[in-house]
Amino acid sequence: MRTMLRLFTLLTALLLGAMWLTPELHAAASPSRPQGNSPESILLNAANHDRVAIGLQPFQWDSNLAAAARLHALRMSQLSALSHQFPGEQPLQIRAMEAGARFSLIAENVAEGPSPQGLHVQWMNSPPHRANLLDRELNSIGIAVVQSGNLLFAVQDFSVGVPQLSIEQQESHIDSQLAARGMRVVDAALDARKTCGMDRGWAGQQPFAVLRYETSSLNILPSDIEQKLRTGKYHAAAVGACDANGSAGGFTRFRIAILLY
Repeated sequence: MRTMLRLFTLLTALLLGAMWLTPELHAAASPSRPQGNSPESILLNAANHDRVAIGLQPFQWDSNLAAAARLHALRMSQLSALSHQFPGEQPLQIRAMEAGARFSLIAENVAEGPSPQGLHVQWMNSPPHRANLLDRELNSIGIAVVQSGNLLFAVQDFSVGVPQLSIEQQESHIDSQLAARGMRVVDAALDARKTCGMDRGWAGQQPFAVLRYETSSLNILPSDIEQKLRTGKYHAAAVGACDANGSAGGFTRFRIAILLY
């Protein structure tokens, strides 16, 4: 699965000159799923209504994305300006990661305008913003709206969410795929985990082949591994997962080792 960052800004009013922030920014409200007639709820419902109307799955609310969006919306409102990254501010993918979001693809819409309904209409009338809202791959969203005078400063952060999985759960995903391809999965996970953490070589009984890779999705085996399995040379495998040393530029990665016997 690809890792990607997409940013689009919609200007709905004249931008004012930038100024330096004086107070430190803090989230002003809970990023939990919006309720009632809040601007965030209106924008979420409008987005999901348009997605369902064309046969897409509705967005799932991501409170971590919403927390990142709120901090950025507060910054925009204080500066009376629109941007995806202000001087001294981390880029979107790092802001989202620091807020706790896990993702393989991330995108953002920002805008200012007088009402949430108007913001949604203008986003939908702008091809790149509409593309984010109706992207069939994006599945998670966090929204924040901050009012400054008569203007609303809005941020929509979208992502392809990546689940939080234990080492055992990661290994189980790969075990199932190997078993579906006729491989016998042997009980050598500890050796495979140690191998996963090594740059070269292996732990335990010498395998015929050692395969290491990093991925943002455990649902698909890399093509080179698929090719090896199709050769018929290997009949058993052990799978080990290990720490991928954090995220690559904010994007979540899994690190896997497969020992083939």
